Amino acid sequence: MTLKRTIRRTVAAATVLTVSLTGCLSSTSGGDNDGDTFTIVQYEDPTTAQGQGWQLALQIFKEMHPDVNVDFQTTSFDAMRQNAKITLTGNNVPDVIEFNKGNSDGGQLAGQGLLQPLDEAVRKYGWDAKITGSMQAFAQYNEIGLAGSGQWYGIPNIGEYVMLYYNKDLFAQVGITEQPATLDQLEADMDKLLAAGVTPISSSASTSQGFNQMWVWYSLVSAEASRQQIDDFMFLREPIDFSQEPWASGTRRFQEWIDKGYVGEQLGGLNFEQATVNFLRGDAAMVMWNQGTFTRVRDDASFDWGYFTLPGASMQMGSSGHLWGVPAKADNKDLAYDWIDITLSEEVQDKIGQLGGLPLAGDASIIEDDLTRGYTERFNDLLAADTLSFYPDYPVPGFLDFIQSNMQAMSNRNETADDYLAKLQEFYDDGREIAIEG
Repeated sequence: MTLKRTIRRTVAAATVLTVSLTGCLSSTSGGDNDGDTFTIVQYEDPTTAQGQGWQLALQIFKEMHPDVNVDFQTTSFDAMRQNAKITLTGNNVPDVIEFNKGNSDGGQLAGQGLLQPLDEAVRKYGWDAKITGSMQAFAQYNEIGLAGSGQWYGIPNIGEYVMLYYNKDLFAQVGITEQPATLDQLEADMDKLLAAGVTPISSSASTSQGFNQMWVWYSLVSAEASRQQIDDFMFLREPIDFSQEPWASGTRRFQEWIDKGYVGEQLGGLNFEQATVNFLRGDAAMVMWNQGTFTRVRDDASFDWGYFTLPGASMQMGSSGHLWGVPAKADNKDLAYDWIDITLSEEVQDKIGQLGGLPLAGDASIIEDDLTRGYTERFNDLLAADTLSFYPDYPVPGFLDFIQSNMQAMSNRNETADDYLAKLQEFYDDGREIAIEG
């Protein structure tokens, strides 16, 4: 069976799965939306900076619209990805939803006409003055659902970038007193940690939310990539040869990190939550994650800690955040636009910023905590330099599951870098052909 046929059968199977799971989301995705109820569906943890920002936005919205019954519903990231198409084709759809960006998720929803184009609202509210540069890339999709150009279908509120959080106490115990300035220096520091019996990086490779290994791999690829190489890959502009740089060298370096024990052992059953807990417990010196865990580390770490982006890298993994979108069949589109505008308001954005959430329209200079302000300014520098490489699962349908499966295989030492690169070539090429052909 060819891989292309396998992809198509997988998509069909996923559709059947989505139908079977619809009941899981139906109680949180619309209900009786008769025009008197404004329904919001989102999946942010209420304890995060973004989640707390939404609570403030909800308060402001209710004050602006006291006669509107607001149904604020929380689902999960996975449930939304699995059920979005069925939810948005039903008779009772939410008025505004949070959805994942990229060709394989948001692009499919836009290309199938399930989302309302937002160009008119963008002009009316001036959202394009707040969402600038590469932050616009995954807010816009063309007629076949490819990101990077076309109409606006989603509005991000925050930015993201990936870094290594590190335990300064463990670093000091092995004689590391400064942040590494190059990848070679980072590897030398990890050798010191290993020699002292300390796992350098807490990671995960479960096929369900074992994102850490995927992020380590793609960060190593991004380290040697150019803007054009990343954009060709992300936006399907030019064919990619994964046997060439930066893909080959980054992937082989990733295999070396696995073989040397830099990312720990027995990762196949670990998810990102367990990797974070292991770091906070002091079982590893570093963990790779984005702003989603900044507040948690700041609040829960019992040790002195810091962070740094991958040293010496030409591109750093990062992007805009998840998107607010308005279903094409929503009853209350004008209220949806008001809601999105409130989430981009100065009051909400500055609250998110104070909590370390990387607001796109906030003022970093007013952030009181020095660590949080420096962290936010670092993102602003990366955005201004146009050196964010996005996330690797965006380009083609099924890519997230494919990558995670192979990250697990590599981490278990059941697959080599060259094995993975060959599979990656075939899956990406077939997915690219399907995406471009529509």
